[in-house]
Amino acid sequence: MTRELLKGNEAMAEAAVRAGLQAYFGYPITPQTELLEHLARRMPELNRVFLQAESEVAAINMVYGAACTGVRVMTSSSSPGMSLMMEGISYIAGSEVPCVIVDVMRGGPGLGNIAPSQGDYFQIVKGGGHGDYRPIVLAPATVQEAIDLTVLAFDLAEKYRTVVVVLADGNVGQIMEPAELPPMREVSRPSAESGIVPKAPYGNSGHGAPAWALRGAQDRPKNVVSSIHLLPEEEEAFNQKLQARLGVIQRNEVRYYEAEVDDAELVVVGFGTAGRVAQTAVTQARAKGLKVGLFRPISLFPFPSARLAELAVNARQFLVVEMNSGQMVEDVRLAVAGRVPVKFYGRMGGVVPYPDELLDVIRGLRDAA
Repeated sequence: MTRELLKGNEAMAEAAVRAGLQAYFGYPITPQTELLEHLARRMPELNRVFLQAESEVAAINMVYGAACTGVRVMTSSSSPGMSLMMEGISYIAGSEVPCVIVDVMRGGPGLGNIAPSQGDYFQIVKGGGHGDYRPIVLAPATVQEAIDLTVLAFDLAEKYRTVVVVLADGNVGQIMEPAELPPMREVSRPSAESGIVPKAPYGNSGHGAPAWALRGAQDRPKNVVSSIHLLPEEEEAFNQKLQARLGVIQRNEVRYYEAEVDDAELVVVGFGTAGRVAQTAVTQARAKGLKVGLFRPISLFPFPSARLAELAVNARQFLVVEMNSGQMVEDVRLAVAGRVPVKFYGRMGGVVPYPDELLDVIRGLRDAA
């Protein structure tokens, strides 16, 4: 494999194709439109499904329908579009079918602007739609991570029969970097020889398929995909099953990156682009003799709370850096549980912090301590 100069949005799109994406439904919105444009060309080339929906509401419901057939399906959007998708995402979670969603965040609230932001943390990480569900949320900071996490997202979605969101800020979507794409995975297709019965246990064949396609379908029970449980006791039992699955996810799927934390008196925490900028500031601080470390959560759910709690034993304080008014900082404070102070520095409205300004904040915290 060779490294290529790739834009984040196009890299995620091609990674999805190579991970076996069989159907994409979406609606253009900056700063993720290049992802949709790339798939508009690539999916028909490979005889796979691409459809530009009339709205984000339509797109997520098309994703729901395709997911019920057992194929690998995805949509992508940006912050206002994600708001429109929330009801459909809740339906998907309540039906236990897998899908992948890429959210390339922009400034808000409202229409805001097309500059990079991290204001979707609450909306995505805490569930967004109604009900007691949580999507798996993966936050890349580089183009290579965006590729790798997109491929991983499909595997996790199928493993846990859940929604997986790749949460990238607009900077990750627009930046160009050398990166390596994975090999193309084979996509199994229904045929007269193989039949159309999906390999996924939740997949539906449909009664409108041709006779050859239904061969073998009569040998298995009907699949009824639904999120409705009218009896409260049944709904509670279903939710208990979901919570048990979330517990397994929290035990097995925590991901993070850390640097210089072993002797750090101050640990800087940031995800995505904020974490990447923080890494440069930490390197500069170390060069000046300051004992500073970096902790960058990659899985925002499940959140790496246990590791942060371990770091709080030796660190004197934490600094959370975000491109919002302070959202992930709440999860950091919960993890640290009051053992040490947790400070916050944020830029809003699509403004990206510079390493030099973070270095000034780090110096100020050192002097105050």
